[in-house]
This record gives sequence, structure tokens and C-alpha cells, in this order.
Amino acid sequence: GSQKCLERGCCWSPLSETNVPWCFFSKNHGYSVVSESKPDSTHIEAKLTRMDAPSLFGADIKELTFSAEMQTENRLRFKITDANQARFEVPHEHVQSLSDTPRGPLKYRLELIQKPFGLKVWRTTSPEKLLFDTTVGPLVFADQYLQLSAKLPSHNIYGLGEHVHQTFRHDTNWRTWPIFTRAAFPNGGTHNLYGHYPYFTCLEDASGQSFGVFLMNSNAMEVTVQPAPAVTFRTIGGVLDFYILVGETPETVVDEFTKLIGRPFIPPYWSLGFQLSRWDYGSLEEVKKVVERNRQAGLPYDVQYTDIDYMENKKIFTYDMEKFAELPQFADYMHDKGQKYIVILDPAVSTGQRINGPYEALERGHAAKAWVTEPDGVTPLLGEVWPGETVFPDYTNQACIDWWVDEISRFHKEVKHDALWIDMNEVANFVKGGINGCTDNKLNYPPFTPSILDDLMYSKTLCMDAKHKWGNHYDVHMLVFPHFVSTFGTSRSMIFTRSSFPGVGKYSGHWLGDNGANWNDIKWAIPGMLEFNLFGIPYIGADICGFFDDSTEELCTRWMQVGAFYPFSRNHNLSLPDWFYAYGFDSLVVNTSRHYLNIRYTLLPYLYTLFYKAHVNGETVVRPVMHEFYSDSETWAVHKQFMWGAHLLITPVLDPITDRKATINMYLPEDKIGLHLRGGGILPVQRPDVTTTYSRRHPMGLIVALNDNKAASGELFWDDGDSRGISEGLGVLSMQVAHSGYQDPNNLKFENITVLGVTAAPALVTVSDGNTVISLSDSQIQYDIYKQLELGKDYTVNWEAKISANIDCYPEGGENQAKCEARGCIWEPLSVPRCYYAENHGYITSNKVETPSGITVDIDRNTEFPSQRSRSRDISKLRVDITYLSGRSLRWKIFDPENARYEVPVPLHLPATPETVEENRDYRVQINDKPFGIQLIRKGTEEVIWDSAVPGFTFSDQFLQISTRLPSEYVYGFGETEHPTYKHSLNFHKYGLFAKDQPPGYKLNSYGVHPFYMGLEKSKNAHGVLLLNSNAMDVTFQPTPALTYHTIGGILDFYMVLGPTPEEVVQQYTEMIGRPVLPAYWSLGFQLCRYGYSNDTEIADLYRDMKAAQIPYDVQYADIDYMERQMDFTLDQVNFKGLPALVDQMRAEGMRFIFILDPAIAGNETKGSYPAFDTGIEKNVFIKWPPELSNDIVWGKVWPDYPNITVDNSLDWDTQVEVSLFRAFAAFPDFFKTSTAEWWGEQIKDFYNNIMKFDGLWIDMNEPASFVHGTAGENCLGNKDLEDPPYMPRNLFINVLELALVALFLQRSIFVFLSLSMSLFHSHSPFSLVFQTGADICGFFNVAEYEMCLRWMQLGAFYPFSRNHNTINMPRQDPVAWGPEFAAASRDVLNIRYTLLPYLYTLMYEAHAHGNTVVRPMLHEFVTDEKTWGIDKQFLWGPALLITPALDPGVTVVKGYLPYGVWYDYHTGKAIRTAGEFVDMDAPLEKINLHVRAGHILPWQKPENSTHYSRQNTLGLIIALNDGGVAKGSLFWDDGEGIGEFCSWSIAFDNKITPTLTPTLYLNDSINKIDKNTFFHYLN
Repeated sequence: GSQKCLERGCCWSPLSETNVPWCFFSKNHGYSVVSESKPDSTHIEAKLTRMDAPSLFGADIKELTFSAEMQTENRLRFKITDANQARFEVPHEHVQSLSDTPRGPLKYRLELIQKPFGLKVWRTTSPEKLLFDTTVGPLVFADQYLQLSAKLPSHNIYGLGEHVHQTFRHDTNWRTWPIFTRAAFPNGGTHNLYGHYPYFTCLEDASGQSFGVFLMNSNAMEVTVQPAPAVTFRTIGGVLDFYILVGETPETVVDEFTKLIGRPFIPPYWSLGFQLSRWDYGSLEEVKKVVERNRQAGLPYDVQYTDIDYMENKKIFTYDMEKFAELPQFADYMHDKGQKYIVILDPAVSTGQRINGPYEALERGHAAKAWVTEPDGVTPLLGEVWPGETVFPDYTNQACIDWWVDEISRFHKEVKHDALWIDMNEVANFVKGGINGCTDNKLNYPPFTPSILDDLMYSKTLCMDAKHKWGNHYDVHMLVFPHFVSTFGTSRSMIFTRSSFPGVGKYSGHWLGDNGANWNDIKWAIPGMLEFNLFGIPYIGADICGFFDDSTEELCTRWMQVGAFYPFSRNHNLSLPDWFYAYGFDSLVVNTSRHYLNIRYTLLPYLYTLFYKAHVNGETVVRPVMHEFYSDSETWAVHKQFMWGAHLLITPVLDPITDRKATINMYLPEDKIGLHLRGGGILPVQRPDVTTTYSRRHPMGLIVALNDNKAASGELFWDDGDSRGISEGLGVLSMQVAHSGYQDPNNLKFENITVLGVTAAPALVTVSDGNTVISLSDSQIQYDIYKQLELGKDYTVNWEAKISANIDCYPEGGENQAKCEARGCIWEPLSVPRCYYAENHGYITSNKVETPSGITVDIDRNTEFPSQRSRSRDISKLRVDITYLSGRSLRWKIFDPENARYEVPVPLHLPATPETVEENRDYRVQINDKPFGIQLIRKGTEEVIWDSAVPGFTFSDQFLQISTRLPSEYVYGFGETEHPTYKHSLNFHKYGLFAKDQPPGYKLNSYGVHPFYMGLEKSKNAHGVLLLNSNAMDVTFQPTPALTYHTIGGILDFYMVLGPTPEEVVQQYTEMIGRPVLPAYWSLGFQLCRYGYSNDTEIADLYRDMKAAQIPYDVQYADIDYMERQMDFTLDQVNFKGLPALVDQMRAEGMRFIFILDPAIAGNETKGSYPAFDTGIEKNVFIKWPPELSNDIVWGKVWPDYPNITVDNSLDWDTQVEVSLFRAFAAFPDFFKTSTAEWWGEQIKDFYNNIMKFDGLWIDMNEPASFVHGTAGENCLGNKDLEDPPYMPRNLFINVLELALVALFLQRSIFVFLSLSMSLFHSHSPFSLVFQTGADICGFFNVAEYEMCLRWMQLGAFYPFSRNHNTINMPRQDPVAWGPEFAAASRDVLNIRYTLLPYLYTLMYEAHAHGNTVVRPMLHEFVTDEKTWGIDKQFLWGPALLITPALDPGVTVVKGYLPYGVWYDYHTGKAIRTAGEFVDMDAPLEKINLHVRAGHILPWQKPENSTHYSRQNTLGLIIALNDGGVAKGSLFWDDGEGIGEFCSWSIAFDNKITPTLTPTLYLNDSINKIDKNTFFHYLN
């Protein structure tokens, strides 16, 4: 009650839920650190003293020592014990302190908290993750009550035992699990069972990163799992000796745990066979009847047991000489048929005599003083078990162990057997404590008793003050079972035990105890098996069909099906007679058992290999689905399915059929193929037989289950350590002996190799042993001739699959059968495409030369096929140069070695020397000979990420085509064209790439050219591919998935970067093409523009109204309206005479001004009246015809008008341009000339100095654009094939050469380009976006609508380049044009933008310095979450700010995706925890949804009307704490506009707000501190 609670100094808060604590600790409890030292880099020591607080159970220990050892990179040990007096510690033979120090950087960091004492264990990722935080509750350390609590990063908690857990993942709603070995029934309660496992694992998130927590303590305890999520350990003795094991995946945590406690043993092969047992056969005659009936049924069956009924009056080391008289010969009877015999032993030894004389085993035990004693240390403690009064061996006493080994040896000579089954070793006792009862003392009645069964320490076991060699039974109760010894000499035998402690798996297996024949227990066995694989005991199983009660035939049938896949597969029961007697020889249960046991025996080589891998690497055998598919949150709670290793999924039926439909709902991972075989695995198999003795003599085989990349791998371990490494590439299966030393006596051979996942019948199969190559015809592909491969030798099996990727042979359209077949292609009118290339079409390789730095290959056109285009000469001999640029990048260039062709003259930034060390490269290159193709394979995953070994490769003068298979359907990039979705649809879509003055439209090529894409792979890795070619081209996707390039000139010059993350792909790509420019700070402010300002007064009025509305606003533009007759470098002296003065005023008030320039220069002005044209003629800067054709300029027509005319805007456009000749001739500067750049810079400087000041340039019409086709008069000179090529890429007009712009200015300014050449300006992301990019807010064309414009203002506030702009003759759409409510909403969202500009500027710096994205697709941060791969209605600013706009009319709720983790609503600070799901977000018209990602710090600044003023305010931080209370971020700061070398500073923050500065500090008196911090944190 409340009084007792308050007496303990705790807090009382009654709740409606009884399982939630009403009494909880105050902050006054615990210990404080009085001293701390670090003897070296891997040890920490501290002295602790207890804080003044009432005692819970008395005998509190005042002074403690804390010690921590960083034992390995992945293992941390910390121990807390009495500073002045030794306490009991587990004398584990395997778990000890290490003498070596960690060999690499630690994957964790330990942080000590001083008062109250606590510790935090962090994963040293970026940002760090808090794994284990004991500050959630106080440390309690009394003589008989020790408590420690820790907060965990997720609810994905597995382990703790031994109990019946009805689910594999723990329920964290205040569940308490006692741990104290006990003979009890596993009937579904929360009580303690046979084993002692204070160990759990925790999956942190979808990354797979996991950790384990092990408390090395053998006293009775309980563990409470609570919703925080957190755990509380309470134990009643010993010390707190914790191990934290950090892994990158759940499997690696098992590896770490078994390294600590000892690897599992390798069971004898026969023990993987099926086993039969029953308690109380009654006689050996009945046992033999059972054996014979099973043999007669042809049931695979290896082992027969006898339970205690074989003994004389249940005395161990005896046998019943009447009912089991021939037992000494029974093992030979079994061995004659290749079977084995196992006997049971119960450790308790009867004190009675045998029927015909003394009980010699007892007498020898007395002589050895082998027994557990009373507290006096002399008198054997007496209890009662199956034989009646008993004594109990003390296995902590070496004399007892010697006696035990001797007795087993003696009994083995008398009754031969093959293994031991140890039962009743918890220690079980049928009376409480002993026949003489237990003394009333603090050991038998401790001040606190964990919530164990019966709430009595000595219930069904020994008194806690009984004496062992190691101490009191109170301390060693969990440690006294006889699992450490075996007496079978050099013969590999087996022991399996009911009671267990961590480390038992080194010697023994386990079964899940005395279950019942019911549908609950068949279900609960699966979590139990999964847990014992975590515990390091993979040889595990449950009693098939149930031990207690009679099983129905349906239940037993289903149980035999799943039990056939238990590692330890034994049918054992109490009362049911032999199942053939019960159900009949032809019963469903017998037939289905035979069927599934045959499958088991077929797969035993695979299962045996898994046990080898468990023994060597600590892998699980029975594997939780989430261990393989942790990125899929649906698997985290799966407990009705399990896997054998990585590649076999078992989905049993665990419920009775109620509707007579034998179907179940199955959750199957995406890459699973067939029914239960996962693609990518090779499973060794063997023809089954009735015993493993016989099956092991049969030929072996392989099941090869190809994944999507047609790859698979697997291993085989065979008997004495000979292992066979098997790896498979595309069409190649290699069997290579890893350790050759075992000669199989049966001369085993591989008989059948089954390959799953080959989608078409192989055209060719070959088998080679290195000397002889055997080719099999179509009729022989099942190895009818050469089908046996000897064990221990190396072979390679090759096959060539028929091509299924049909590449379009008539991409220009207009095909028919005659045209198709004239090209040597295949016509199928009902297929898509209808006309496609034959499988060998293309080129054939020759003269392949491999060097450490790459490959060179000559290729020749396959002349079996006719030329494709008469107007485009085929180039029959080509050279292929492949260069290994770095470990994660390479280049392949295909060109004419005899005649130079056009190559893009802009150099990329490539490594100075190639990567010549094969081990350092993440990829492997293969060359396909016919047809020629390049295959790039990512090492590690073996995924083929580029595969141009498909037909159709063409290289002619004006038509180049190359196709590649893609590793997945997830492809992004190529531009600039309008894509309706971010992820490309591969349903035969074609996109043109050619710079053109084309407003955005579906599949219309627009202003820029970006022949770059990023592809995702099934492994969730990413890569990028650039085709460096500046000619017109198109790309076509098809569902295969595949991609085809068509270009009409140049060469094929490809570059690939291999990430492996999407963000790294961008970083590597921009490192190659050039990092993005760092924009001026002010350019991140909001900007206003309009084509159609009538005069400077309109601009002045707009500026006045924006200031009055207090809408943040930094930049004003002028479009071509300000010019005289739309001519560059002029000013309209009638309508815009006052503009220079207005600009000066605006700039004086902190504003910036940008004007437009179109590169085309008017050419019809009177000489001397237009300096720009006159000096251009003098310097010869304009594009001209080649001299052999003409000396004239290539004239076009753009915006400039003739002088002295009046434009009639009522006329149609074509008439204005040509017929009425309003538009003047225009010349185009040739920016490839240095003189042009100089001339251009001079004109800009002259305009700035003599006409009008400005802060940036806006370059338009620079594709270059012309209002006429090709040239004025539309009469292009020279080769007509250049204007009308043999192949016209989609939606293109070939008009004039692509131009590039170079602008010079004295200060870091802003240049806004409509068209950008990627290779020249180096400013594009891989997705056809400039890092500072944005769309015209509210739209350039058409009349904007109120709601749409407001939603666009909200969205546009988060464009990096945020500008509202529209065209002439349209209504105004600036924020003050719509009324006060619109203006207020615009002001609010722009204030958010301006608040976050320090964060955006930092992102721009990171893009400039490292190539990071600014506007970031969600998949870049959450690539392991496949739901993000197609999201294109949300985006991120960097890693931390998620923007979810409303993009449809009339919506007030938007559905947005929140990836796994904690997100904070920017507007309210409210935390939202998700498991990765779409959520409804309120979106009233005035709101855009913004969420801050936990774990990040965002710098901010109070907004003002412009950045000129906001930059003078102090800075603040938004700190979004994650579950561990951690957040990190950075800030880049400089003067915002300097060019070249300028002072800057960069800060990295952690959650302590501790800045780390690099490299130089820029300070300004008004912004030299950070004094405003906003904390977002998740409240549990």
C-alpha cells in the first residue's frame, strides 16, 4: 500500500492497470560516483557510494566498485560488485577477461553518469544511437537484492529464458519473467522452466543493427520488460556482470554471443535423423515391435530410445534383467540396420539396494564423497525422485565428475549405447528441499523472492543452504547439471539435456520439455526453438505430437510435418501407444510422416552444413525470418514460420482445419521463389533412405535457386572438415574445394544438380573438370550422359539461357514485316516490340587483353546480319577500353580506333591513377563474346548491375544503340524531360534528350541534357551511370527490366559509380562532373519576377506593398521588358528610366536585384549605335558557317525587334517573326572561344558600371533558342543529314549547336540559367535538377487560381530557388496581389523558410563541399525501406526536415509517409513514433506539413523581411532528440557572399551542444553566439 511505498522513499501513484507499478523510485535512490580512472584506453574503473535513501530489503552495500572492459570491437563488459568483500561469481570455463585489446575501432561508446550513477552505451554510428541507458532507474545493490534497469532503443526484444513465450518478440507491456531452473510443465504460463538465460537481443530498427545483453549471474532472478521500452533485472545474489554485444545484424549478435560463451558442438550426422521414444514401453520386446513396425513401414528413422522403464526400479546405471534382459545386445540389433540407441539418465541416485545385491554405483559414490550435502558439509542431503529416496551428485566437485565418468564407462561396457539423454537435472526433487525439510534462514527464505513458480525457493528442488564444492545451492542451483562430460572416447557422440545454462551448447543439445498434445504447444515450440538458437543451442526440438495426453491424428499429422524440420526431430510421449497401432499403417499421419521425413533426409547435407557454420561462425540453424529480412518490419514479429539457415522457409499449419480447406495465410518475403526456397541459395542434397547410414552412401546433388540476378551461392561441409565452397555467377556454377583432405569411403558423387529460376530452357550446358569439357544437347540437360561429379574434385557447370529481353529493331516506328525482316530481325506482330533483334545480332569480341587497370577488347560487327540504315555507314571494327577508375567507379569507352569521332571536350575529374588491386574493387567485369556485351557484377551481392550482353548493339556513323538489362525496376534520372513520377515507369517509355526551348510537357525534351541515371538493386544498393555524349539521343525503358540508348553521333563513353548508397552515388557523380556552386546567402531568400512589367513604377509599387505586408523578400527581377526592344545591355529610357535609381534604393535597403540576359544579340542596328554587336563583330565572337560554305554569321531570330518599327501584337506569332519582319536578325555568341568569354564579361561590366547596378544574372534562351528552324530563312547550309539524320530521337528538332555560357563577375553572384550543360556548369544533381533549383511558383503560363497559388507558395517556400514568376498578359500572382489572407499565409510560410535558412545554407555548403543532395528523395535516407522507393509527393531538406505539401484541390488532409522512427511536428513539437507507415496529416489551407527527424539538430535564425536583416540576429538550434536523448547537426557560416578564399566556420553539434569548429572562424559582432535552443523530445 501507499504507506509501505512511502516508507521506502518511493513515489505512490495508483493506476487503473494492475500490471503497471503504482510504487516507483524517486530520484533520491541509487549510487554516486566518487572516483573514476582509466588505467588504459580499454578499461574504466570507478568507486561508487550509496546515496542516502531508505532501504528496500536491508543489508545495502555502501561501497561498490565498477569496472568496464572494452573486450573487443563489438563486446563491452561491465561489472558492479562489493568494494570490500568478495561475492559469488559464476566460474564459467569459457567466459573470461581477454588478454588482447580490440583490434579495430570500437563500435560502441561507454558514458558514465556521475550522480545518480548510471551508464549509457552508444553505438558509434553517425549520428550515435543510444542502446542501453541505465539512468531510467536507480542501481540497487544489497546483499540479497540487486536491481538494474535500462532503457532500450526499440520494442523488438527477443530471448530471456527458459519460459513458454507465446510470441517470439516480447510483449513490453509490463511482463515479468522469472529465471530459476525448475522441473515444471511448459503449459503456456509465465513461470520459470528448465533453463537459465538472462540474455536478450534487441533489433534497433530496419537497418538490421542489433545488440545483445547478457547478465552473467546464476542466482534466482526476474526480468521485467516494460513499455518505455526498458528492462529491469532483479537478482538475489552474486554480482552484476553484464556483457553488451553489438552487431550489424541479428545474426552477428548470435556470433558475438557464442564467441563469448562457446560455439555450439557439431552433432553426429546420425543424430539429425528421425528419432522415436516413449516413456513406459514396458519391455524390450515391445520396443523391438515398435522398431520393426517402423522399419516395415519404410519410415526414415535413425534412433530408438528407452526411458527410465529400462532400469531396475528406476535406478540409474542399471537395467531391468527381467523385462529388458537382452538390453546389452539391443545396440547391436539397432546397428545391424544402421540405427542408433540412446538411454536416459536421471542424476539422482537411489539410496536403496538392488534386487540381487548391493547398488555398486551408490557405494562408489559414497566412497568418492560425490554428493550434495546438508549445511554441515558432510551429511548427504536426501531427497526423493523416481527411484524413491535419493542423493544428488555434486557436479561442482571433481571427485564427483570422476565418479560420474567412471559409472558411465562401466555402464557402457555393460549396456552399449550411442548417446546420453539427461533428464531431471534442474535439480528436480519430488519433496520440498529434502526429506528433512529446510532451515528457516535468509537463503531458504530470502528477503525478496523472484516471481518463481510456487513463490518458494526450494519448491521441487534442494534446500538453498545445501552445500556444493563451489558453495551454497543458493548460488549454484543453475550450474549443477551433468552436461560437461562425455565418455565415448574418440567416437563423436552426443548428450542432450533438459536443464541448461549459457555455454551448454558447446557440449549438448536440448529439448523443450514435457509438453502436451494440443494445438497451443505445437505453436509455442517455434518461439522456443528460435530462442535457443539465440542462446547458442541450435540442436533443439520439441516432443513431436506432445508428451502428455493423446494426440488426434490431425494434430499429430501437422506436428510430424513441422517436426520433420526441427533440428532435433523426436517423437516422444507418455501414454500413446505406437502410432501405427493407434492410426494404422496406411493412415494419413504415417504417409505424411514418410513424405516429410524423406524431404528432411534429402536436405540433411544442408542441415549438417548449417550445424558446421553454427560451430565455426556462430550462425543460427533454425533462423527467425527477421534475421534475414530485418529491413521488412512485417517480419519482426513472425513466430509461426522459421527458416533453416538463409534459404529454406518453413511455414507449417498450426491450427486445426475448421472449414475443411487445407489453406493458411502465409507471409512470404519478396525474394522467396517456389514454395519455400529462397532465391540466391544453393542447397546440397542427397538421395534419402531409411537411415542416414544408408543415405550417406547415395550420390549427392545440388538445388540451385537462382535469384533475380541469376546468381546463387552455398556451401557443403562433409564429415571431417572437408568443406566445398560453391558459388554461382550468371550462367556459371562453380564447385570449388575449400579444404581437401577427406576421402569419402563411399566414393560419393554429385548425381543431380537442379537449377531453379532459369526462365527458359538452356540452349547449352557444359560440365568441366578443368581438363575435359562435356557439352550436353537439349535432350541431355538432365545429365543423362555425364551426371556424376566426384566429391572432393572441382567442377564448373556452365549454361547459356535463351534471351528473353526483346530489343526493338525498329525504334523509329512505321515497321512492318517486310521492313523488319529486311534488317535481319524477327517479326512477331502480337509481341511488344513487334520487330526485335535476333539473339546473336551485334558484335563479336576478339583480342581481349586484361591488365591490372582494365580490359581492352576489339570487337567486329556480326556480318551475318544486314546493315540497319543505308544512310548511316556501319563502323565494323571497334575498340572497347574498360578502365578501373577506383574501387567504386569505372569507365568503358567504345570508339572507332581508326577514325576520330566527336568526343565531349570537357574533362571530368577522374582519379589520377586507376585501381589496380582487384581486392580493392567493389565490382567485377565480365565480357560476353557473342554477342559482345559488358557485364558488371557487384561483389558481395553478386548482382549484375549492367549487362549489355543483349542483341542489337549498333555503332554506325549517325546511329549508335546499346541496351542493358537493369538489376531492378527502380530507375531515376535522365533529363531534362517532364516525368510524371520520380521513379521511371518501364512500360516501353521513351524520352528524348536534346536542349530545346520547350516548356515542360509530358515526354517533351526541354532545356537541359542529363544522360545520367541512378538504379537501385534488390540488395538495396545503388549505382549511377553517365553516358558522356552531347549528341541528340533518346532512352527507352522496357519491363524486362532493360534500358536502350539511341544517340546520333559521337562515341559511347560510359562512367559508372557504385555508391553503394543513393547519397554516395550523388557524391561520387558530382566529384566526377564537378561539385555544385555555393550560392550567395541572399539568393536563398524569396524572389519575385514577372514577364510583363509595364514600367518601373509597377516594380516600385510591388516593392512597397511587399514591405507593407512584411513578407520576407530578398530579390526582385526584371525580365526583357526593361530593355530597349528586347536587346541585351540596353535600358528602355521611356518606361524604365527610373529603374536604376529604384534598384539603388532597394539595394540600400538590403534588397538584391537580378536582370535577364538572352545570349542572342540583335544584328540590325546602325553601326556605332549598339556596342555589344559592334564589338562582337570586331572580336569575331559569333557562330558562323564553316568557311568552305560561307563566311556569314548563322543568323537566327529571337526577342530583339527591328529599329523604328511598331510591333502589331494582334498578329499571329509566325507573322510577327517572319512575314512582317518585326523580329530582327540575331547572332549567337560562340562561348567555346576564349575571346567570347572576354567580350561577354566586358559587356556585363559596362552595363553594371554605366547603366544599372545588379546582384545577379538570369540567363534565358541559351539552349540556344531561336524562333526559326535552324537559321533565318530556314535554309541550313552543308550536310542535310545533320538536319535530318537517319534516326530522329523522340520529339526533337535538330536546329543549331548546343551553346554554353560563361559569366564573369567580381563578387559571388547568382546566375540563373534556363538551360544548363551538365558537363560545363557542374551544377546538376543526378536527377536533372540543379542543387539550387525550383519551379516558377504559381506557374508561368495560364491564369493562376487562388487555392492552387497558395498551395504552391507553401510548397515553393521549400524550393531551394524560391521564385514566383509568370508571363505577360496574365494577372499578377505575387503574394500581395490576392488580398490580406493570402499575404498572411505567404508571410507565415516564408517566415518558416527564413527561420531555417541557416540549415538550408549549411546543406548548400555540404553540396558544394561533398556533393550531398539538398532537396533529398526519401529513399536516400531510408533506402532499406522499400516503401520510400516510389515516393515523389514528399521530399526532405537534407536528412532532417520532411516536407509534405498538399498537391490537389480541395484537400484538407494529406496522406504522408513517415519512415520508421520518431518524427516531430515542426509546428507543435509533438512527437510521432511510427514503424514506417502512411499517416493522415491535417492540411487546412493555411498549413504545409513539416516534420523534423529525431536525432538531428537544425540551426535557425529569427526571420526578418530580408536576409540582410535576419543575418544580424542571433542563431538558435532546434534539437530533435531521439529515443536515446541524442541529436547531432552542423552549421556552416560565412559572410554569405565572398568569392574565393573567405572566412568561414563549420560547427558539428552533439546533444550536449558542444561545438566542434573547423577550420577558420568567421565572426560578426551581431552573430557571434548561439543562445536559443528549442528541444523536441519523445515522451514515453
